[in-house]
Amino acid sequence: MSAPLFSLDGLAKRFGQRVLFDDARLELDGGSGYVLTGPNGSGKTTLLRIAAGLEPADRGRFGFRAQVSAMPDYPEAWRRDIVYVHQQPYLFHTSIEKNLEYGLARRGTPPADCSARVRDALAWAGLSDKRDVPPDKLSGGEKQRVALARAKVLNPTLLLLDEPTANLDGEARKQVLELVTALCIENHTVVVASHDPEIIRLAILNRLAILERRIKFDD
Repeated sequence: MSAPLFSLDGLAKRFGQRVLFDDARLELDGGSGYVLTGPNGSGKTTLLRIAAGLEPADRGRFGFRAQVSAMPDYPEAWRRDIVYVHQQPYLFHTSIEKNLEYGLARRGTPPADCSARVRDALAWAGLSDKRDVPPDKLSGGEKQRVALARAKVLNPTLLLLDEPTANLDGEARKQVLELVTALCIENHTVVVASHDPEIIRLAILNRLAILERRIKFDD
């Protein structure tokens, strides 16, 4: 049996007297899609942030591509391959195009390649006609589509999506769901944290693994 792409082992995390994780374990296989479910407050966001190196854990070990690191240390090199998308993503106060270019430029992507990848990502997200629009002129659904395109353009090995349809309805929710579906069936490893019934339905229809998280408290 091959080793998992990413793992968390012996994970412990508490906030004061509240125990969120106690000796928890998570394994993600390469090229697979997962939906992390559970009620609000059950630790979905915290788990994704720990996996992305954005939230410290009290105890445990990370594993990624057969490399192991003890918490709270998180190898900086992993951040190139593990991308987290917040449910309320921060967008730079410039154009959509510049938002997508930023991560590629920091990685030293040649300008011609950068332009082509940004163009393709904008088309994928249905935002080609808004490439020069600043984020404050966008709707909530459009901002989420920008965030997904900004993640996709980096071609991450592991993509972590936190409640991508939160506070969206109607056509905006439908458009984001379509992009999430596309990401989940591409050759990425994707974890979507959500309690949206349509995301759960997406998981069932596409045979994605469902990870259920229930909250735990100290006695």
